Amino acid sequence: MYEKTLSHLHALELHLSNERVRLAQASSAQEREIRSVWVTQLEREIEGEKQFLGITGTLPALSDDEILRELEG
Repeated sequence: MYEKTLSHLHALELHLSNERVRLAQASSAQEREIRSVWVTQLEREIEGEKQFLGITGTLPALSDDEILRELEG
């Protein structure tokens, strides 16, 4: 059941990723301006979705070696 609740968040994150690519490839100032607004709106929507799901904080930044040590336990 929990996995279903994350599907909307995952869709939003994918949409944001795609929109960032389109922003980077924008060919005019007007297109960049519009896509920048869309990216900001998606970022806000993702934050709201995370709050709704109770997902708070950020993951700690770990190096590859630190991750391996954690997994090896």
